[in-house]
Amino acid sequence: MSAHPRILVVEDDLSVVQGLLAGLRREGFDVEVAMDGADAARRILDEAFDLVLLDLMLPSMSGFDILDAALGRVSVPVIVLSARSELEARLKSFALGAVDFVAKPFWMEELVARIRMRLDLREAQPNRLLHLGACVVDLDARTVTRDGVDLGLTAIEFNVLAWLAERPGKAVRRRQLAAHVLGFEADSDRTVDSHVSRLRRKLGPEGAAIKTVWGIGYRFEVAP
Repeated sequence: MSAHPRILVVEDDLSVVQGLLAGLRREGFDVEVAMDGADAARRILDEAFDLVLLDLMLPSMSGFDILDAALGRVSVPVIVLSARSELEARLKSFALGAVDFVAKPFWMEELVARIRMRLDLREAQPNRLLHLGACVVDLDARTVTRDGVDLGLTAIEFNVLAWLAERPGKAVRRRQLAAHVLGFEADSDRTVDSHVSRLRRKLGPEGAAIKTVWGIGYRFEVAP
């Protein structure tokens, strides 16, 4: 990480943008702005940022869509900044990979403290790697590769894999996956089952590590 961490502010309210630019640059951050959702998603995928501040209500592409499209493919901490402070918005943001949620209006001092905490944590912790047969699961970079080739998991598929893999040998109920991983997207057991089915197909032979526990849900089990 550089001496001046690079932050992308994704926000379409000019007054908020101006306040963030002034406050964050004063603290020594290198700050860039995207005021359109589709442009923000492209930049997150194509450029290297140390952290993203993301509004949810944006032109052309919502913040939820950006989280879903980008966080399954790149590793960057995202803090959501939104006037939508209801629980559903918070839980869905976390389910899609956001590391923090700050409701508007906010104190600049608190936001800066949260940013510094996330950047310090990212710098201090080594990547957590899980070896699953011929696959390597990087829990921090949010990637799954086989022989160096990314398997292209979506954000939700990765969340399902990570949630199960971090609880080896334990039966996880479908409703647990729905509540803690899929957020409010899942309205039935069939939704969970379809995500798991697609995940298994992408993992190939390693997908056998996800065992079905009939009448309950799933269990992650790797053969010794």
